[in-house]
Amino acid sequence: MALLQDFAAIVGAKNALTGTDTARWSQDWTGKYCAEPGVVLRPASTQEVSQIMVLANANRQSITPVSGNTGLVGGTYAPRGVMVSLDRMNTIHEINVTARTATVDAGVILSSLHNAADEQDLIFPLTFGARGSAMIGGVMATNAGGSNVLRYGNTRDLILGLEAVLADGRVVNLMSALHKDNSGLNLRQLLIGSEGTLGIITKAVVKLAPKPRTYATAMVAVKTLDDALVLLNRLRDATGGAVEAFEYMPKHYIDVHLGRIAAARPPFSRSFNHNIMVEVATTTNQDIVSSLENTMAEMMDQGTILDAVIAKNESERQQMWERREAAAELTFWRKPMVDTDVALPLDEISTFLEQANKRIAELDAAADPFYIAHLGDGNVHYGVYPSRDDADLKEQIVETVEDVVEALGGSFSAEHGVGLSKLNTMRRRKDPVALDMMRKIKGLLDPKGILNPGKLIPDQG
Repeated sequence: MALLQDFAAIVGAKNALTGTDTARWSQDWTGKYCAEPGVVLRPASTQEVSQIMVLANANRQSITPVSGNTGLVGGTYAPRGVMVSLDRMNTIHEINVTARTATVDAGVILSSLHNAADEQDLIFPLTFGARGSAMIGGVMATNAGGSNVLRYGNTRDLILGLEAVLADGRVVNLMSALHKDNSGLNLRQLLIGSEGTLGIITKAVVKLAPKPRTYATAMVAVKTLDDALVLLNRLRDATGGAVEAFEYMPKHYIDVHLGRIAAARPPFSRSFNHNIMVEVATTTNQDIVSSLENTMAEMMDQGTILDAVIAKNESERQQMWERREAAAELTFWRKPMVDTDVALPLDEISTFLEQANKRIAELDAAADPFYIAHLGDGNVHYGVYPSRDDADLKEQIVETVEDVVEALGGSFSAEHGVGLSKLNTMRRRKDPVALDMMRKIKGLLDPKGILNPGKLIPDQG
């Protein structure tokens, strides 16, 4: 109680929430990790975050940072713990049009940054379905990906500088707007993707990009996934690398979308096994619509594209995006489910799906795979609804997927992070020397182990 009062003195009593006031922080988006925190602290400045960590470090009190709480891997699970929410630190300090950068607090909601950049005819190109609640600090902590990684890269590629508070309360100032800075180890990249285990990110300098003048967006039915990759490469060649999104939605995804979303419309007049949403964008006067049409027409003549529909206006474009961005809702409505987030070489995705589906059927004949992919960057969200809610069966499914991914040279974690849900996988699959390095870095920066304990880095043993 005395420690709680000391924390409240830092942020103000009304910003030290307990009991039912913590409800919005009590479960993740999936609903799998549910636990009421002991207190949620809502600091308003980096100085207050620093004071919290000084006090926590002195008392060996664990701290769990939280942003928009849109994660899928249990990264903010903190039963009866102390959570630090960055939601009050939500100022966009500057949009630098000349340098094409933005300086923002960690609590800025992603869509707010999108809107601010748009007012200056610029974009912050990181985007995904939870953009209306995800915050900049969270996307940095998890190195979030999304639908435009193909052209712009993931979060790591979009951050020039950051500020963070370390476990002992010291503030590390890496708020550079430089594109080149070769002055030692890249501590910025060490903190990005560390899931709050090495420091609490409080501020960032992010890259902006010119706003496209024209979008060409289409739904395309292809004969095989290998044909889809041919389409991707031809479009990139024809448009000078202007393909922004290349998203795979198989037949069973389309069927579930039509069945569960009231306003859903089928992408084509008939059903196809392999459906791709492609978007090309340009900041020039290039006729990308014709480039898209011509490329698709050639492949239709060859029989590798079976059908195609190009959005004629912004409303039709948004319908195509809404179909893709319903993925989380369509995945997690059904229980029990096993969710994986894997990355593969592009030319191994069809092999992965074939082998994974076969091996899952051998393990559980009544299991129902459900998947979707950022096909352009090799990220497959491969889920399975097992026939029964059995912990051992679920773990066997995860290990089976791991086996296939590892044999094909892939990664068990693409964009959702590790959190709690992939700790066992980290133990099994991560290079032991790499794990040893992670543990030693954690031990040096957080010797008392108070920053988001039990997440990302599995215990030794």
